[in-house]
Amino acid sequence: MINIGIVDDHQLFLDGINSILSAEENYNIIFTADNAKKALQQFRNHYIDILITDISMPEVNGLELIHRVRKEFPNIKIIVMSSFQDMGNRESIDAYLLKNTPKERLIEVINNIYNKNESYFYSNKIDFQDILIKKNILSSREKEIVTAISKGYSSSEISKILFISVNTVETHRKNIFFKLNVTNTAQLISLAMKLGIIDY
Repeated sequence: MINIGIVDDHQLFLDGINSILSAEENYNIIFTADNAKKALQQFRNHYIDILITDISMPEVNGLELIHRVRKEFPNIKIIVMSSFQDMGNRESIDAYLLKNTPKERLIEVINNIYNKNESYFYSNKIDFQDILIKKNILSSREKEIVTAISKGYSSSEISKILFISVNTVETHRKNIFFKLNVTNTAQLISLAMKLGIIDY
């Protein structure tokens, strides 16, 4: 029996993976959690063989969760399932899959990790450090502006919401685009979603 814990802040995805894996005879879903803090509490009371987690989550993100699990529970196998297309530091995880991975492939990867001690990576370009830097590079005010932009607010509307001048909003906007290395709003929103700055 393979004991599994699942962590993801998107309830629909969490429920979907739970449903898929619960249908397998040799899988035992020990816990599901919608944030890393809840998951860490579960680790103190339950033993699992495999952890499935996202990277971008509020408060304690997936990178921090992975670091703590590796430090405190080094024998647990870790599978990251994320929306990032190009990601690669392999030192801390055993598998990396996209969230749209077919269920048959997910099951195959779980079985191979557990039974054969194999690893699997969708891409060999994962750079967790780059993700962490980009996630934390924006100030709280800049993240507020990114959220407002994602909701379709103009600079004038954002200035009224945040009680700052339009010029200040425009300055923040330029800094945000520069820091995240994006050139248009669509790219900004897409990257902000991947980094967990805004919700899907």
